[in-house]
Order: sequence, then structure tokens, then C-alpha cells
Amino acid sequence: MNRLLQQVRLIDPVSSTDKVCDVLLAEDSIQAIEDRICDYPVNTSIQDCRGLVLGPGLVDLYSHSGEPGFETRETLDSLMQTAMAGGFTRVAILPDTSPPVDNPATLLLLRNSHSRISPTGRLYCWGAITAGVKGEAMTELAELAVAGVVGFSDGQPVESLALLRRFLEYVQPLGKPVALWPCDRLLAGNGAMREGVASMRFGLPGNPAISETAALAALLEIVAAIGTPVHIMRVSTARSVELIREAKKDGLPVTSSTTWMHLLLTYEAIAGSATAEELPFAIPYHPSLRLEPPLGTPEDREALIEGVGEGVLEAIAIDHAPYTYEEKTVAFVEAPPGAIGLELALPLLWRAFVETGQWSATQLWRCLSTNPALCLQLEPPSIAPNLPLELTLFDAQQTWNVEAKTLKSLSANTPWLGYQIEGRIVQTWCS
Repeated sequence: MNRLLQQVRLIDPVSSTDKVCDVLLAEDSIQAIEDRICDYPVNTSIQDCRGLVLGPGLVDLYSHSGEPGFETRETLDSLMQTAMAGGFTRVAILPDTSPPVDNPATLLLLRNSHSRISPTGRLYCWGAITAGVKGEAMTELAELAVAGVVGFSDGQPVESLALLRRFLEYVQPLGKPVALWPCDRLLAGNGAMREGVASMRFGLPGNPAISETAALAALLEIVAAIGTPVHIMRVSTARSVELIREAKKDGLPVTSSTTWMHLLLTYEAIAGSATAEELPFAIPYHPSLRLEPPLGTPEDREALIEGVGEGVLEAIAIDHAPYTYEEKTVAFVEAPPGAIGLELALPLLWRAFVETGQWSATQLWRCLSTNPALCLQLEPPSIAPNLPLELTLFDAQQTWNVEAKTLKSLSANTPWLGYQIEGRIVQTWCS
């Protein structure tokens, strides 16, 4: 059956569109986009979409799957269901599964599992840079490229600069995206939050900002010498934004992303307090606020917001990291780092930045859809007649309670659990 979306707000960064119009959808494609559509087939359902937003499907640069190996956290089925429920039609998963995606056999296993689920969405897999994601020896990069990985990333720091140099030399002819997380584990130590006066006040071991910036500076020097394009993951400090801005001015082939939670929160949230712009979480030392890299200072957050607004940071990643209740219900320092976010990111980012006027709706959608696809060297989703359906219908005003039973994910490790939030996906199409 055809569907007519009447007077919906259409946002499409690809065509720089933000307007109210009618959109006629067929079973697997967009039929027409006009100010008013009066001539449509008789078997058309009509939906009044005043107040709703229609945009291209969202694209997540990097997240984690429980399957294979940790299916109690998340299966591919639940991962894609939570993605579609959050408006994401494409998800690229990191290779830290068990077994890891460091060989074509594991990639085939994931593809076979994905082919059996519905709704499918589009699943992409990063291939591991190093065997076992251990940072010691390179994988067979060419074999993984031929097998169809979307690109190469360990999702963990590659700390050996000699290995990193060799990898960037070897991977260059393959023409695949490369995503690297700059982090010096020796400098980071056992730090659980950003090092500073606050970490001493909170009684938590600190992770200094230089654990990121020193590694990033070294990475940028290697990129400058070799010339292989690199995507910089999980940018979290003000100094990192400055280094990336300078690198781009110098013509280095780098793109970069931060995660959605680093844009919304600072370390003050850990103590159950926050600035006026943040949600004051009722539970101090909430284990779902234990992240890698750790939440930054207010100055870090402002620099990240400015970096996204300027385009220095092209993309916002979700870095969805599901863990079971038992794994996360421990002391803050002992909790595995990470939180879920595929169903929560768009509503919370929209409220924080679009409704406040800091970013336009098109800017936010570009960072969650168009630019992540381009970083993956994929054709970005767009909305135009005769294109396949890859759409997200969003109600920015709908409120709902974040509970285990309302989430599609098998895990509920989020500090927003138990809160009412505003904004929810009405429907996601992916043909």
C-alpha cells in the first residue's frame, strides 16, 4: 500500500532541504515530494504529519555487538531492532566480538546471522587491524578487504607506533576507511574519570587529557609522513579539537568524530550534579557514566560542541556498548566502560542542540547520517523521488519513559534509565 505523509517537515542534508511538504511513499521507494500532493493512487493511506520530522536514515560509524560470544548483552537481532527503533538504518560494528573479526570466517558468520533477522537494516563490519584485537601483529588486511569489511579498526588503541606506521603503509593501496582511537594506555593507567581537581574530589583515579592528546599528536605526525587517510575516533578533549583543526589547515587527510554522550555531559554528572544544560542524575557514581574516553570538563564539552558546529568534527558516533545488569552493577571503577545509546541519541541531541538553537536540524542530521556514511565511503542516505526507502520519521515532542521494557536492546546500561525523555522515532524504513 502507498502512504502519503502530509505536511511533514522534510530534512535532507544532501540536498540542503528543510521544508514542510507532502511525501508519497510506495512499498520500496519514494514516489513524489511536493508542496501539496492531491493526485495519488486509491490504495493510499494518508497520515497527518504536522509537527513530525522526516529525514534520511541515520548512520552509526561504530558500535559494539554482543554476538558472537556475548549474546546475553546483545544479539545481532536485538542490535538491529534497537538501531531501527532509534532511526538508524545503517550500523557499523567494531571487530571486538568473540571470536573477533580478524579473519574472513568470522565476517561470514556475522553476515549469515544478519541475513536471518528482521528488521534487517544494513549492517557493516569493521575488520580488525591486529590479530585478536591485541595490538601485536597485523591481520591479513587484503583477505579481509576482499571478504568485504567496511574498513579497518581495532576499536582499541594501536599503541606501537612502528606497527601503526607499517599498517598505514600496507593498508593504503586497499583504499578502505581506517578508524583509529588515539589513547596512550600507559598514561591513562587505571583512570576512571578525567584527571584533575574533580577526580581528587570524587575520590576516583584520574585519566589525564594527555593520554589522548599525546597519542593524537603522534598519530598526526605519522599521517603527515605517510599520507594514508585516517578517521580519528572518540575525540574528547579541547586540545584534541585544536590539534585536528590545525591538521586540517595543514592539509592532512583526516576526519574525526566524537560520541553523543561527550557532547551532552561532563564529569560533573558522575557526582549526581550537573550544569543547567545537563540532566542531574539522581544516582551518584552511576556505572553507565563510566566511559572510555572519560567524560571531559565543561571546557572540553564546549570545544566539542564548537568543533561539531564548525565541521572540524564531521560525525557524531553512538559507540553503543551493551552490558548486562550483573556486569554493570558494580563499583564505578570496576564497571566495564560503555553505555547503550542507539535509541536515545537523536531525541537527546535534538533537545540539547536543535531546540536551543545551537545547531540547525540539518546540521544535526548531517552529523548523524550524511557525514558518517561519507566517512565509511558509502553513498549517504537521501530523500528524493525514485530513491529506495531509507527514512526516519521523528516526533520531537513525544515523551516516553526509558525502561528496560521500552527499550529494544537486551541491555539497559544507560544513565537515563528510569527517566522520561522527549522525542521518539515514529517509524524507520529501510528497503
